[in-house]
Amino acid sequence: MQNLTLNWQSAGTVAALAFGASVAVRRIGAPSSRRHNVGLVLRELATVLGLFAIWQFAGQLSVMSTDGALSRGQAIWDAERRLHLPSEAALQSWVQPHALLMQGADYYYATLHFGAVITLLIWLFLRHRHAYPWVRMTLVLVTAWSLLVQLIPVAPPRLLPGSGMVDVAAQYGQSVYGTTIGGVQADSYSAMPSVHVAWCVLVAVAVITVSRSRWRWLVLAHPILTVAVVVVTANHYWLDGVAAVALLLLAYAVQWYAARLRAAYLLRRAVEGGPATPLGSRPAAPVGVASRSQAVSGRGE
Repeated sequence: MQNLTLNWQSAGTVAALAFGASVAVRRIGAPSSRRHNVGLVLRELATVLGLFAIWQFAGQLSVMSTDGALSRGQAIWDAERRLHLPSEAALQSWVQPHALLMQGADYYYATLHFGAVITLLIWLFLRHRHAYPWVRMTLVLVTAWSLLVQLIPVAPPRLLPGSGMVDVAAQYGQSVYGTTIGGVQADSYSAMPSVHVAWCVLVAVAVITVSRSRWRWLVLAHPILTVAVVVVTANHYWLDGVAAVALLLLAYAVQWYAARLRAAYLLRRAVEGGPATPLGSRPAAPVGVASRSQAVSGRGE
């Protein structure tokens, strides 16, 4: 069976190599601004890949037995029916007869969530450095909180008996879920919340908030397609996406409040005659929460 995503070992190895390269680039040879910037990019790449490796490894862990995963998945399914949400099975049935669409959805699910985040971070780091720390911290917070929730196993729709949904990724040999010792697919029971949805909404909010291009609204296609893909591939429920967005909003709120506290502290120190801000700059507002006047720099895309 073909696995289309980096496992934690591969991601960790690449992260270590990127970090080593960042040190080498910045220390070997005559100092230069270009060499320094390349080193910074490699360091940030190492950081993100390291976080991805932790996410992949933690996906195999659980604080509870998987025995209750099916009942928790069934509870989510039943709650959606009580809320009169559209049936995931109906949506999959519309796409399933079209093999190319299904295989495209499998590839999208396996690759685009990580690829889009990496592209966003590189763009922000190179062109909108003021927004980069907030987006990276948001990524760290929402991923960490998602992992904590995922320690409670929940069966996805594709593993839920009676849902009428098919594991199409396994059907086409495109599953990203490998087996662990004893054949137990622990990482298969991490449906709630959907990290894919959290990341795609983060990407869309950051691009729309930071960019000044009239084409920036096209990025909305990414979260729309991602939500459709995670459902038609039977990897997530609708409520998995709702929970992911709630965690993303919490990450924004925490950073906004932290920025308020820091600004109040700096103001108090200034009134009391304390030292100026270390970098001589005011605290930034979180991307996606602040107004465009706070989030957009003078540089173009």
